[in-house]
Amino acid sequence: MKNNIFKFVFFLMISSTMMANVTLPNIFGDNMVLQRNSEVRIWGWANPKEEIKLVSSWNNQEYKVVANNQAQWELHIKTPEAGGPYTISIKGYNEVILKNILIGEVWVCSGQSNMEMSASWGIDNGEEEMKNATNPNIRFFLVPKLTATSPQNNLLGNWTESTPETMKYFSAVGYFFAKRLREELKNVPIGLISSNWGGTPAEIWMPEEVVQNDPVLLENAKKLNEQEYGPRQPGRAYNAMIYPFAGFKIAGTLWYQGESNVGSLVYDKTLSALITSWRKVWQDEFPFYYVQIAPYKTGSNNFSNVIVRDSQRKILKEVPKTGMVLTSDISDTIDIHPKNKKDVGIRLANLALADIYPEASGLNRNLVNGPLFKGLKIEKNKAIISFDYSEGLHFKNKTSNQFEVAGADGIFFPAEASIKNNQMILTSKKVDNPVKVRFAWGNTIQSDLFNKANLPASCFTEEF
Repeated sequence: MKNNIFKFVFFLMISSTMMANVTLPNIFGDNMVLQRNSEVRIWGWANPKEEIKLVSSWNNQEYKVVANNQAQWELHIKTPEAGGPYTISIKGYNEVILKNILIGEVWVCSGQSNMEMSASWGIDNGEEEMKNATNPNIRFFLVPKLTATSPQNNLLGNWTESTPETMKYFSAVGYFFAKRLREELKNVPIGLISSNWGGTPAEIWMPEEVVQNDPVLLENAKKLNEQEYGPRQPGRAYNAMIYPFAGFKIAGTLWYQGESNVGSLVYDKTLSALITSWRKVWQDEFPFYYVQIAPYKTGSNNFSNVIVRDSQRKILKEVPKTGMVLTSDISDTIDIHPKNKKDVGIRLANLALADIYPEASGLNRNLVNGPLFKGLKIEKNKAIISFDYSEGLHFKNKTSNQFEVAGADGIFFPAEASIKNNQMILTSKKVDNPVKVRFAWGNTIQSDLFNKANLPASCFTEEF
């Protein structure tokens, strides 16, 4: 009995000592990158009423705050233009010193296996890319696979510099994105937070209540079957792999996911809800760029994959500050994991460069997007389609058999397609009065329509 009491008292002493120490979530650590030219939030724990003093070495400014009765504290500090390395001192009853900090651009990379896929998986030219991956101005934070039934306040992991060994196991898309940004932004460090889980649907990456409170999302989530390689319950990855660092100031998010939602008819609503929920918890309408999943033979349904791709296209109109890169020209229709991750990362980076850093890159949206359906008008037996990003519209093989038209009965027939003034003119002898059109409408169809930037058009189905 006395022994148990001694253990209990010893536990209280240890707990008290631990509580007295200023502690930080693991997202704040040596080698981290903080968003430049911003007011960044730094938070942690300490004893209630304990005064916390933070000093940043780039300006030697001191910030003060007192921990609340929940043993929590947070500070908002201003960051300069890109640079480093710097230190941050955080002092209460003890002192924590964070070293080798860079100020630059911070991006979240999230999704399922195609975002998770690293050089170790056997990407194109992976061995050569690994050899050249030493770059102390690119930093990685790899979030481990975890689930939780409620939002967590911390996660495992630490910041590392890009080396052949760390790059080998980090998101290849993320790495090539960072490398491309570095080319154009010169001396600006890039920090990447990678939070991915292969085989997971979008529903697990957003707050559970978002799904529960929306009848359409809830009904769709109920169709998700248990899988041995990952969770399917809404919110589980979000709670453990996103929420713990929500509020860490970022420039934007990269997303590559959708294969595990093939079969859904409402993926646009699902991903839109995810984007909105992340922006809400961050309190920041950051840019959200995503990859349209690749054409791929999916089961016996000829349209389950293309329906998700078309849903991804629709999000561009529905949600502000979004962008989409296409992969149909660099994909492999018999491999759900295309090995060319370099072009995907570069295309995502080009979107960011055009939108956020145009002065540095000289890029604009016309140079980084493939043709996207804009409008449809009917003139007698002709369907006339206009596109955004349509300059230099052309077929890969001079002609195309990927356009179809339908009348009021909804039955589609192949259409003869010709290009005039960067518009598409469609006719079919079997459809006198077209009201519907579609393009590249099939799971494995790789677009044959390109623009001046030599980027492919997205599949679509639309009606007048």
